[in-house]
Amino acid sequence: MPSGFTPRLVAAVLALMLSGCTLTPVAPLAPAPESSRPAATVARAQFDAVVRRMQPVATQICRERSPHLRCEFTVILDDRPGQPPNAFHTRDRDGRPIIAFTESLIRDLQSPDEIALIFGHEAAHHIADHLPRIQREAQTGALLGGVAAALLGADQMTARQIINASATVGARRYARPFELEADRIGALIAARAGYDPLAGAQIFRRIPDPGNQFLGTHPPNAERLREVEQAVARMRAGQPV
Repeated sequence: MPSGFTPRLVAAVLALMLSGCTLTPVAPLAPAPESSRPAATVARAQFDAVVRRMQPVATQICRERSPHLRCEFTVILDDRPGQPPNAFHTRDRDGRPIIAFTESLIRDLQSPDEIALIFGHEAAHHIADHLPRIQREAQTGALLGGVAAALLGADQMTARQIINASATVGARRYARPFELEADRIGALIAARAGYDPLAGAQIFRRIPDPGNQFLGTHPPNAERLREVEQAVARMRAGQPV
């Protein structure tokens, strides 16, 4: 093993990688101009109303599909100035799911249906247990990268770069399939809460399209829109989603 390249280095780089493993549902929209206080108040009231309806439904579906998980969803609104439009899910130390929205995102969303679909998408990431699965893939990639760096006799800086890149490849191996699965289950959650997933999916016609980027984390918008449409068709036909 080359000088400076140690198991402790592998562990440190891996910890850094996994600390940022959150799953963003959509590519950020262009930052919105500062809204007036009344407009922000209306957006917040609409958001709160959607959350009140969505939380119990997401919990119910979580218990149906993944009874081994904690299913009590906590929702956080990040109202710090200057935050870009974004939403993500994570878990606390006890495994309870947390869904976070930035205030700039809820101002950009154009209907309760869009809020509901994004909420459902983030809840679906937890229900499908995506986060630990992504972390395991990142860990595997980092360890393989560490072995490769050792065999190549890489110095510490090069080894860190190899481990980082390998962890990223590992984490993104299933990222796009996970996004589509979350779109599908998210449509079910939104529909069961009384929202229209097809109306919510109109957001995919507005946000920047990631296309088919190499190692991209999100599928093309058209593919995500299709996934929601197919999920709704299955629900209407009485088929499982």
